[in-house]
Amino acid sequence: MTPAAPVPPVVPARGLERFSINQMTVRQLPLPALVEECLRLGVPGVGLWREPVRAHGVEATARLLRGAGITVTSLCRGGFLTAREPDARRGALDDNRAAIDEAAGLGTGVLVLVCGGLPPGSRDLTGARERIADALTVLAPYAAERAVRLAIEPLHPMYAADRSVVSTLGQALELAGRFPPGHVGVVVDTYHLWWDDTAPAALARAGADGRLAAFQLADWITPLPEGVLTGRGQLGDGSIPLRHWRELMDAAGYTGPIEVELFNEDLWAGDGASLLAETATRFREQVL
Repeated sequence: MTPAAPVPPVVPARGLERFSINQMTVRQLPLPALVEECLRLGVPGVGLWREPVRAHGVEATARLLRGAGITVTSLCRGGFLTAREPDARRGALDDNRAAIDEAAGLGTGVLVLVCGGLPPGSRDLTGARERIADALTVLAPYAAERAVRLAIEPLHPMYAADRSVVSTLGQALELAGRFPPGHVGVVVDTYHLWWDDTAPAALARAGADGRLAAFQLADWITPLPEGVLTGRGQLGDGSIPLRHWRELMDAAGYTGPIEVELFNEDLWAGDGASLLAETATRFREQVL
């Protein structure tokens, strides 16, 4: 039997050559519909999330995207590595190994890590960060063997207690710097870093050290919704100079995909295909 010819990658629409749509931005679109809309609009890349991928099936998802010629730019998320109890730590390591295997199966070289907040009853930020480093010592070689790079994402300080004790790009680089650049890098997400006047210098250092693994965009809108997790604004609707951040990344030598990752109940309540088209338009207007 003759093997099927490889499918050429999607030819991006003009201005969308680096554009990637994160699956959560248009979570109302089932995966086949998302692929269909990406093909229609000339969107060359998608960032995936483990839960919907598992629901569709990892192998089925890989076949679907490979057959469409769409690149998987990242998988989100691994992490939550700050537990103190031995059973919880073993469980977290097992879950992260599974995430690494899923990333490899999907053909992406980037697994985004949301590293975890303070364990219940703890106020020890330093200790929590050291437990992340201990876990990375185990996970980074495992990922490297599967051609997957772990990408530490610093989150806005409002998430430090429950989601990530890594709040700044400098803190992420301190952790990543203990490992080879090809094994552990960092994520630059405008929603989380735009407020920090030390971030541009850290970003330049990350570029010089070969640590820039992923770049994500969302805008900061006010007032924040009651559920801050779903407070990411559409590009151009908030306070972040998105083009400036893209220029900073370019100057640091980052040439990879640029994902738009929006969590917003109002956007999710609308039509997913229209939201994807509007996001592509905003990307051209606000980022390029």
